[in-house]
Amino acid sequence: MSERGAPGSGGRILVVDDDPTVAEVVTGYLERAGFSVEHAADGLDALRRAGERWPDLVVLDLMLPGLDGLEACRRLRAVGPVPVIMLTARGDEEERITGLEVGADDYVTKPFSPRELVLRVESVLRRGRRAAPAVPRGVLRAGDLAVDPATRRASRAGVELALTLREFDLLAYFVQYPGTAHSREDLMRRVWGWDFGDLSTVTVHVRRLRAKIEDDPARPSLIQTVWGVGYRFEPERTEETTA
Repeated sequence: MSERGAPGSGGRILVVDDDPTVAEVVTGYLERAGFSVEHAADGLDALRRAGERWPDLVVLDLMLPGLDGLEACRRLRAVGPVPVIMLTARGDEEERITGLEVGADDYVTKPFSPRELVLRVESVLRRGRRAAPAVPRGVLRAGDLAVDPATRRASRAGVELALTLREFDLLAYFVQYPGTAHSREDLMRRVWGWDFGDLSTVTVHVRRLRAKIEDDPARPSLIQTVWGVGYRFEPERTEETTA
């Protein structure tokens, strides 16, 4: 890809889209926002470029020739943690949920505002790079769960959990406020940092998190549904002696 001005200082973004017009527009907006951008035209090219130089974030079209966006996302996440924002040409809810379930951190439906996409990219990167000031220092514990905001690592019963960026933030927030009922709107504001967005994003991430921390995700005991409100985190009680 030819240089288009000085490299950005905001991070390296890999844009994966087979539509040259969309790729050019997205690249232009991201570069003007201070990002260094590389473009891949299909899923295999994206994996090759990511292998040569790991990106800070991937903007990934769902409908790609050859290796589609879903499989490309699966393979990227199998190599290492990287935030992924998916682009989808259709407004089908099941398609969006599938994208989130394979590890995407967010999605944007075409046609979309390039400015909105830039805001989503900045939001995802900001959440990944900063330690939320409201989170206490040290490891947060709830039952056999341990969450370390400094290293962004979480474990259950001593076994490290493979969490996406958003799953970690969601778990850290729940552990910080046990026994409190949170609406999906509140979780979107507090965890995602958005005042707008599709609330099914929260629903899918709660479901994914349950699959990783619950003994029986179909009958969750840690992240409980509060009907008509949202969710409440109820940590398991451990046999501990207090001084």
